[in-house]
Amino acid sequence: MALSPAFGSIKPSQKQQALSDNYLSFTDGDNDFAQQYLPEIYEQEVERYGNRTLSGFLRMVGAEMPMTSDQVVWSEQNRLHIAYDGVSNATATTLTFVLVAAAGPAHVSNVISVNDTIVVLNPANGDEVTALVTGSVDNGAGTLATLTVATYTGATLATTFGAGVIPTLKIFVYGSEYQKGTGDAGRKSVTPSFTQFSNSPIIIKSKYAISGSDAAQIGWVEVATEDGTGGFLWYLKAESETRLRFEDYLEMSVVEGTKAAAGSGVVGIAGDVKYKGTEGLFAAVKSRGNTFSAFAPAAGTMTDFDAILKNLDSQGAIEENMIFVNRDLSLTIDNMLASMSLGSQGGVGYGLFENSEDMALNLGFSGFRRGSYDFYKTDWKYLNDASTRGAVADAGIEGVLIPAGTSTVYDEMLGTNIRRPFLHVRYRASQSDDRRMKSWLTGSVGGAYTSDLDAMEVHFLSERCLCVQAANNFVLFTD
Repeated sequence: MALSPAFGSIKPSQKQQALSDNYLSFTDGDNDFAQQYLPEIYEQEVERYGNRTLSGFLRMVGAEMPMTSDQVVWSEQNRLHIAYDGVSNATATTLTFVLVAAAGPAHVSNVISVNDTIVVLNPANGDEVTALVTGSVDNGAGTLATLTVATYTGATLATTFGAGVIPTLKIFVYGSEYQKGTGDAGRKSVTPSFTQFSNSPIIIKSKYAISGSDAAQIGWVEVATEDGTGGFLWYLKAESETRLRFEDYLEMSVVEGTKAAAGSGVVGIAGDVKYKGTEGLFAAVKSRGNTFSAFAPAAGTMTDFDAILKNLDSQGAIEENMIFVNRDLSLTIDNMLASMSLGSQGGVGYGLFENSEDMALNLGFSGFRRGSYDFYKTDWKYLNDASTRGAVADAGIEGVLIPAGTSTVYDEMLGTNIRRPFLHVRYRASQSDDRRMKSWLTGSVGGAYTSDLDAMEVHFLSERCLCVQAANNFVLFTD
């Protein structure tokens, strides 16, 4: 009796022999003699997206430190010298500027004394005059401060800047001059001030669950994960990816985070529960740092980049800086460097990496020097990945410039000056609970016996925030 060619009418052979009655069909249920052998099955997964993890940025530029409170507070130094902007030439011999009770676009107090010498500038056209302060009146918060001046050139304010009132003049003190035998009884004492900033940690959670039945099913696949582990896994493969995804979220949350504004949609959700948000890197640089739009240096020049350098000069002038960029900005900077003569306009330097080019290149950085600054450029995968900011061509942010080294700040908790990286993460921790990265099992499967749930649940939790100190030295590149 001949076998019917229908699937299932096969007879197993006691030996591994290729016979006409022991083959399997894999095409629409019809036996095909050409497919008498089992198909070749690849046990290994194909890593078609390469390394899919995005974290690692903060490990390169910052540090992680524990904290015990719901809020981290730090103070930053203000400028050393006395200067005011938004000044008006009220009359031919007087200058005025607005005082307010709190920090804002106007000024808190008038600390210019009689006999101070000042420079008055018009930033619109560069006109300037030096003058001696003969009268200084602080009329109190919410009013005007008035300076009476006598110019050294003999030209009045009206002669120098025009008869009309210009409300955008700038002044700064460069010294003082007193007559012989006079005292300084009317001199104002300048008390150093600081600016206080704060941030709050947010709680980040994730979970992976697998039922007991599925956990017992045999379905092994040889896998290799981004964290360097590998082997034959099945249901733990998904747990591994959940962990990697959560580790990415730990970084992405403090990069993209935004503080909840009063009256915003997230405040007061779920009754009395309040969501406060956290200030991430991008939000901090936008509010307290520098933003440079449409970076596109002209062919053969570094006009745009030199404008950034001039702005850094006016801030902390930190010599070594790291630039994390997407592909478009990376190519733009490469083209800029390729079009210039390094011998005449700049040079290559690797001081941050012990002046070792190999060390810098191994870490993915390429360095160059411009003026008195060293810059180290590297691609930031987060800005290129199709599942994050690389999803669209114009994602708003093309890169960020971060100063290297540390800053000195006054720690409100310790009551002393401390040195911290400009960018660092604070996480909640105490002697009884470390919330940097918690992971635990619940259920009744996989070694956990905490409930009657016929499943294994893997929980992840962290509570953290990012401190962006001296944000005035950061530059955010936007398109």
